Amino acid sequence: MTGTILAQARPLTFAAGRAARELGLRRGEFDLAVHLGRIRTVPDEGGGGARRVPRTEIDRLRPRTGTLRESVKVVGTAEGAALMEIPAARFTRFAKLGLITPVRWYPNRYRAVVWLYLAEELRQFVSDHGNSRLLTGRAPEELRDRLRAGADQRARNWRGRHRGFLLRQADGPWERAGVVAAFLDPGEIDEVVTDPHERAHVQKLRPAPPAHGAPGSPAARLAEELMTADAPDEIGWLRNELTQEVAAARTTSPAPGPVPHTSHPVRHTLSPVPHTPGTAPRPPRHPAWPRRSHGLRGWLYKALKSPSWTTDTSSRPSRS
Repeated sequence: MTGTILAQARPLTFAAGRAARELGLRRGEFDLAVHLGRIRTVPDEGGGGARRVPRTEIDRLRPRTGTLRESVKVVGTAEGAALMEIPAARFTRFAKLGLITPVRWYPNRYRAVVWLYLAEELRQFVSDHGNSRLLTGRAPEELRDRLRAGADQRARNWRGRHRGFLLRQADGPWERAGVVAAFLDPGEIDEVVTDPHERAHVQKLRPAPPAHGAPGSPAARLAEELMTADAPDEIGWLRNELTQEVAAARTTSPAPGPVPHTSHPVRHTLSPVPHTPGTAPRPPRHPAWPRRSHGLRGWLYKALKSPSWTTDTSSRPSRS
């Protein structure tokens, strides 16, 4: 009995908010740790949709909460440049060239995108001796040419990182197809997924962009813009990946089609007429036949029942 009570008091999984409190993390730190795969989650067995954290994962991470918090620390351009001991302009050039990858973003009050980077990754970049020349010397001519041509890989690299996170959370092949479709314009999806039932299913499973403001707000529109691939080579790569994911999903299980509408015809049943023993059985009464007759209908009904009308004779009664 005592063991049963203890088992009920200690849940096997925790919701995200409770798990963050158990680990002593702020909710943003917790979400980013899940995003990066630092905290393992499982689907909600109750069918709620939100993923949960197993108790065993909480027990594993609790002794190293400080290290976990440090691993998900994010910095902006100014703080990141100070950490790397380089000018902010050089830091921005690194980001535009794709040498460092943002992990998050948010719109400031001027509706401009503020990119955030993992401090841990910036320290790793500095510690790599192969990057020493980039940190202190003049950038190679090839990189300078790319900057002059307007290169900016920040949004694209963030999309790649975010897509990897969503794919790790996908529970099946159709969900994976929905993840890839989330980074394509709807017109591209229409061209790749031509079957209407499959296309509707993929569209339904597309994850929404990260929440930044109410639906339809400028911040929400900015999130949709950053979520959608814009470079031709990126679009082509995603189209090819979507084709492969849909083909793999199709072999596993067909996309659910519309529920067929079946109409059942109304059947008129004949009501039975009581049968008196010793007499010929009478046919059942049709529901349209009147049970009680009035006026001319009643007279005609009685007349048809009279012997002179039901007997085969050559003479007909005359009316006076």
